[in-house]
Amino acid sequence: MPPSFVYKIPESVLVVIHTIDLQVLLLKRVGPKRGWQSVTGSKAYPKEGLEMTACREVQEETGLIIGSENVPMQALCNWQHQLQYVIYPIWRHRYAPGVTHNTEHWFGLTLPLPFSPLLSPDEHIAWQWLPWRDAAERCFSPSNRAAILQLPSRMK
Repeated sequence: MPPSFVYKIPESVLVVIHTIDLQVLLLKRVGPKRGWQSVTGSKAYPKEGLEMTACREVQEETGLIIGSENVPMQALCNWQHQLQYVIYPIWRHRYAPGVTHNTEHWFGLTLPLPFSPLLSPDEHIAWQWLPWRDAAERCFSPSNRAAILQLPSRMK
């Protein structure tokens, strides 16, 4: 790795962005696995809080600023759910040698209406809003699919 390379921290967030009527925003990845997913991303530094990671990733991947007049902080909900999964071999080079697992923390972001996200072109090439069941079916990640399938029970 180049001297300026910094390994990813194996702790991340998954943010399911959805409307009150359970429309879910999916983003299509660039690169070798062009699957559909919710907003995801790793901590930028070890002491970065999970809510801060979620806010930063939402802004980087969609342009939405959580905590702004249009998207209050209360719209973001930490689902208090985490799981550990095996990092896909295709992405392990981003992590320190020997790191094979990531811990993912789930969040929901409730919006009144769909919006048109401003995509980061080096991360995503397309977006779509889908009803929650269709969105879950479209996700390539089993954990992302499971999170979306929990959405109706999380809205109660």
